[in-house]
Amino acid sequence: MRVVVAEDLFLLRDGLVRMLEAYDFEVVAAVETGPELTRAFKEVEMDIAVVDVRLPPSQTDEGLQCALAARREKPGQPVLVLSQHVEHLYARELMADGSGGIGYLLKDRVFHVDQFIDAVRRVAAGSVAMDPVVISQLMSMRSDESSVQGLSPRELEVLELMAGGRSNAAIAAQLFITERSVAKHTSNIFGKLGLPPSDDDNRRVLAVLKYLDRDR
Repeated sequence: MRVVVAEDLFLLRDGLVRMLEAYDFEVVAAVETGPELTRAFKEVEMDIAVVDVRLPPSQTDEGLQCALAARREKPGQPVLVLSQHVEHLYARELMADGSGGIGYLLKDRVFHVDQFIDAVRRVAAGSVAMDPVVISQLMSMRSDESSVQGLSPRELEVLELMAGGRSNAAIAAQLFITERSVAKHTSNIFGKLGLPPSDDDNRRVLAVLKYLDRDR
């Protein structure tokens, strides 16, 4: 699996490269600035980009904006964004096009190697991986006018795990229920959120998008 790494701090960039290579990923480019990342998106064949939100020269959200621009040019381009702090707007911007292949993790998650590598693989496969801390904070901000307010407590649990990129099998294992029960809950979630029948993975992404938007 071919990976591009974009991180301006040398030690973290080098650490990410070494970690990914240890798990049999091929790091085809490791860059440190927004312009270099933009060039890599255009010139390098990759399966996923692991991108720091803040890159030179602006040191604001240049990495995120480069990733969003790449996804506009190539819809579905898998991107896993790393951030020092929880920024709900970043998560919503990443999800706004309604497609998969998106991840948003806090940098601390990199030190949980198994979780980080799992997120890279799931995002590269077209799924969604949200940091548990982001999900927890969004859950605590639920509004009474939220589009997910009509969901039952169990359905909210399922949607929370769905937002974390978990499969039906993984959700069933964590909640100690059957996959058939998970399928029933997800069907109810789609119906209550007004998501018409379509490709199931796409509906999962749209459901998560509504989940992220509910604190607006």
